[in-house]
Amino acid sequence: MKKVSIFLAQGFEEVEGLTAVDLLRRAGAEVTMAAVGDSLEVTGSHGITVKADRLLNPEEERKAEMLVLPGGQPGTKNLNACGELLELLKEFDREGKKLAAICAAPTVLGSAGLLKNRKAVCYPGCEEGLNGAEACTERVAVDGHITTSRGVGTAIPFALSLIEQLYGKEKSEEIRKSIIYGHGV
Repeated sequence: MKKVSIFLAQGFEEVEGLTAVDLLRRAGAEVTMAAVGDSLEVTGSHGITVKADRLLNPEEERKAEMLVLPGGQPGTKNLNACGELLELLKEFDREGKKLAAICAAPTVLGSAGLLKNRKAVCYPGCEEGLNGAEACTERVAVDGHITTSRGVGTAIPFALSLIEQLYGKEKSEEIRKSIIYGHGV
């Protein structure tokens, strides 16, 4: 079973975080919602409170094959302020392990210096925070082991891309059809 950690900080974008959790679990991944901060209860940017599975634990997160950052404000600022998380992201990058971020959260990867000379996308207006990336406008950009996406409206294609990377195109297509998303359902 593929292990994925999704980091929830106070003020995260609920649709982006929970869509990834839901679809990856449907695909068979062992997804852990790790809270950034000192409480398992994390309230999103639109007032929805979620109970995370555990607090961020670097030892446990290192067992994952992929780390995922939802956007939202002030969630993205709170992710970026977490030194433990930034060190973990850098470690995964050095090891070529999968990293993914959506909406404003690609700026966290940018501030960690992980997007230089890579193709990346983000929420419109956040491009400056991509720090050396080639900013694009696709719904989802995959450059090596790093995946970025634009926002709430791209949360499903983002999650389907993550599934494809972990389980292959056939599994991604199976999940896409099961949720009646997109063309030819």
